Amino acid sequence: MNLFQNRKLTFAAAALATGATLGGLQACDAVDNLREQCGLVCPAEGLIDGNASISGVASVDAFFSAVLSVRTASLNVKSSVRGEIEAMALSLGVDVSGMALTDAAAAVQGAISAKLQANVEGSLTISYQPPKCEASLEVAVEAAAECDVQADPGSIEAKCEGSCAVDADVAAMCQAEGTLRCEGQAPNFMCSGTCSGSCELEAAAACSGSCSGTCEGTCTACVGGNCETDGNGNVTNCSGSCDGMCQGTCELSAGGMCSGRCEGSCEYDPGGVECEANATAKCEASANVDVECSGSCEGNVTPPEVSAECEASVDAKAKAEVVCTPPSLSVDFQFAAGLDADGRAEFKAWLSGFKTRFAALLAAQAKLEFVAEAAAGAAGAATGAVRGAVDASLSGDLDLKVTVGLGCALDELETVGT
Repeated sequence: MNLFQNRKLTFAAAALATGATLGGLQACDAVDNLREQCGLVCPAEGLIDGNASISGVASVDAFFSAVLSVRTASLNVKSSVRGEIEAMALSLGVDVSGMALTDAAAAVQGAISAKLQANVEGSLTISYQPPKCEASLEVAVEAAAECDVQADPGSIEAKCEGSCAVDADVAAMCQAEGTLRCEGQAPNFMCSGTCSGSCELEAAAACSGSCSGTCEGTCTACVGGNCETDGNGNVTNCSGSCDGMCQGTCELSAGGMCSGRCEGSCEYDPGGVECEANATAKCEASANVDVECSGSCEGNVTPPEVSAECEASVDAKAKAEVVCTPPSLSVDFQFAAGLDADGRAEFKAWLSGFKTRFAALLAAQAKLEFVAEAAAGAAGAATGAVRGAVDASLSGDLDLKVTVGLGCALDELETVGT
């Protein structure tokens, strides 16, 4: 790397000494800082300072820009996690100021265990669907255009391998392919797929969420703390998990089957017909089905076809910009015996805030997986991506400024890994 750079700088010095670039330097004053005046030095601020404009070559600097996007995403995730941990600590009366993140997390974990031991009989179970993570097709397209200046902007297109919202024309194609899904209000509130939210059960039925009403079986939590039963032994004030049949409201925060009236959101297969007007048409895209999405992609984004030296840049930037939404949670527990009404009310109030914080941590964890992939990809491709861009640039006619800029880019490679 250094030998390559030294050759470039030697060439620069020789060019200046022999006047080979005299025509390009006519605007420069013949003073000691000639090289700096003419832009023949590396930037004062490098990648570590947040500057991606290192070389002046689009494909090279686009890679450095992608590296900075990954770093920003990583710092944002860390900040988000720190914020949620500190909020939990505050709710538990634990002082984590000045602690390292791992130490703060350990302190909060210990306080949560003590909180549960004092208020809960047995264990507390949290159920949830995975956080929904969406990648922006627009980000991938913009990154491709930024890096590959030779590409025709009208031909740059990213593809979604997952699920994405589509317009009516594409929905019709997906319907014919059997890959159309609908998300929203179920037809006549009867959900044939996965219901997320409230499921009203007029007749007793199985409930995979929290049952509020009558439970024909054992209920893990009851309104008021003490479970009351009717003449048949059914719990009439259930507000937790029911291992039998539930009649009332089944809260499916984590999603599930609803044999009653789904008043939440339903994800269902329309069965060969169009989605209802109040539902979003989504298409299950894949490598074999070319789908034009009208929004973000829930899944992996296949970057546009770009030059080899731009592939790592586009992939890293697309993954760094993924947005993950906190999921809804369903919590199942039984109050500890002897806990009075004030104690139960205090714990339920704390639990409400805890659920919000825990859901945010789940989203951060999901986001971190994309950031880690982006970081690994960028670090692994650093030498190849930049050297490939340098080689591609060297194949053309270079002016002296570009030659020096490419040497500066090679020198910045060591910074990428950090």
